[in-house]
Amino acid sequence: MSYSHQSMGSGSRSGRGYEFGRTYVVRPKGKHQATIVWLHGLGDNGSSSSQLLESLPLPNIKWICPTAPSRPVSLLGGFPCTAWFDVGEISEDLQDDIEGLDASAAHIANLLSTEPTDVKVGIGGFSMGAAIALYSTTCYALGRYGTGHPYTINLRATVGLSGWLPGWRSLRSKIESSNEAARRAASVPVILAHGTSDDVVPYRFGEKSAHSLAMSGFRQVVFKPYEGLGHYTVPKEMDEVVQWLASRLGLEGWR
Repeated sequence: MSYSHQSMGSGSRSGRGYEFGRTYVVRPKGKHQATIVWLHGLGDNGSSSSQLLESLPLPNIKWICPTAPSRPVSLLGGFPCTAWFDVGEISEDLQDDIEGLDASAAHIANLLSTEPTDVKVGIGGFSMGAAIALYSTTCYALGRYGTGHPYTINLRATVGLSGWLPGWRSLRSKIESSNEAARRAASVPVILAHGTSDDVVPYRFGEKSAHSLAMSGFRQVVFKPYEGLGHYTVPKEMDEVVQWLASRLGLEGWR
């Protein structure tokens, strides 16, 4: 099987100096109507994402699949692997790595910043990639990164599979303090999907993430539970994502 993607070097660095890996691009086979950055999970890379996305029947979407920096990860006892930010055990008391989250969100925004103005842009991901996709979406709503720097990408769709929402505790109060943030939060469609048998990122964190977004004013949140599904994707799940993206982004030729 051949993939109509190209790879690009990175050279950009995170806040702690970790260098982002190679970026893979899957070109649209039809009219270019949307561009989505897709983010892999812990220890993975952009190449495997591009191969999955290449097979989806979405000819009007350009997929950009970056690779996270290799960094020491607390969850793995400091062992280095590709990770969008540092993370410990997934729990209610999880401390967010704001510096790492912001660095990756800024890298993703930079990848989207050169897309044509008539092309809709979005972010999606799996596991830790879903977490950074959702974090980027909250940055869009708030109009700023966690550090306060302006966030300027106009997101039109977010997909989060088997992930969680960083910063969920304080999100509602931040959104409610700004009419503009509330307007942006209400404007962006979000789909979350999670397996009920996920033993890596427990199902309750997917459910809690959807609830936290909805309670914070994200009015277009869809949550899809998958009975018996572990920490992986299945064709039925990807089929629903395809249909949702085609509908929300108004892609041509979709019935």
